[in-house]
Formats: sequence, C-alpha cells, structure tokens
Amino acid sequence: MEKFVIVGIGQALRGDDAAGLEAVRLWRKNFPATAADPRLRIEEAGMPGLELIDLLANVDGALLVDAVQSGVAPGTLHLVKPEQIVSFDTGSGSAHGWGVAETLGLARELRYALPEQIVILGIEAVSFAMGEPMSPQVAQSLTKAAEMIEERIHWWFVL
Repeated sequence: MEKFVIVGIGQALRGDDAAGLEAVRLWRKNFPATAADPRLRIEEAGMPGLELIDLLANVDGALLVDAVQSGVAPGTLHLVKPEQIVSFDTGSGSAHGWGVAETLGLARELRYALPEQIVILGIEAVSFAMGEPMSPQVAQSLTKAAEMIEERIHWWFVL
C-alpha cells in the first residue's frame, strides 16, 4: 500500500510562520474523509530541523506545507519541488533552525532514503515576529492552500 505524509511546518506563536500548520489543520477540517484515508499520515512539525528526515522515512511521497519568503505578495502560494526552494533563500535564515532545503540537501548527501515524490506548498509570508498574529493576506490564503493540499492528494491517489 502506498503511504504518503502531509507535514505542516511552522511555529504557532510567530505570526505568518504558523501558515503551514494552519493550512494543514484547515485541510483536515474541510476534507475529513480524505484526511482519514489510511494511506495518509499527517504530521505537525514546529521546529523540524533534522527531525524532518525521520518524518519522511518509509513513505512514497510527501507534501511539506511551510511559510516562505521570496519577495512576492504575501499570501501567494507556491507549489514546488525541493530543488526549486533555493529561490526562497532570502538570507534571513529559517525560523526552524535548519530550513527545509538544507535538511533535504543533507539527507541526500548522507544517502538517506527520501520519498521519490516530495512537493513543497510554500505560503508567502511577511511577518515572523514572536507573539504577532498571522497577517491578513496569509490568513486569507489558507482556504486556497487547503484546497491545493486536497488537489495534490487526489493527484497522488487518482481518486
């Protein structure tokens, strides 16, 4: 049986950094039948760093949902492959310590068995300030992000 993991990444108390977590939570709420599919595992990772490698073990595919900064309008949604996320490196570093790109790169260099299919749903963020609420633009994008999660799962499963 194919197994896929959906990973919401972020810190709930850092403004837009919570976007990945909230998008996955909203998807689970809006699409409960899909979320209950036994081929799926759903994870939340507050500060994944190298823990992300373990979350990706023994699955055929992964969808990572995380806040990103590339300089475009807040709330913009990006669906990219891991090799494309270097474009989100703004030099500011990740709120998670090791970022997704660095972690996946290290896993490849150390020859860890990663899923064949890894996709990142990046939610363009503007504010990562501790204790701040999510920006309105990012909050408004969460419904579309949840729909994109559902679309990716349908693509995987051909439901």
